[in-house]
Amino acid sequence: MPTQPGIRRRVLATSLLTLALLQGCVYAPRTVQVYDDGCRIETRRMELELYQVGYFAGCSNEGCLTLLVAAGMVTAASAVVSGSIVIAGNIVYWFEKQGRCQ
Repeated sequence: MPTQPGIRRRVLATSLLTLALLQGCVYAPRTVQVYDDGCRIETRRMELELYQVGYFAGCSNEGCLTLLVAAGMVTAASAVVSGSIVIAGNIVYWFEKQGRCQ
């Protein structure tokens, strides 16, 4: 069984790798037009879209760790906020579709 420091190192390495992959990314809601064959109408639907807003290079030591943690928090926060907007928007679009589909 791995020792406690060994587990901590693996968790830290996995966290840093995940944050590095997400660096400079934000999620944003996007509305798309969709044709509904059953109702023969065009409706709207919201989706989450991932945007890379930039990346950083040339950092070292503690500065890199700080930047990675901050980028990871921004990505997570944008996913939560934008995901909530998408869910609420799709509920509204569903009601709109029900009113137009006879």
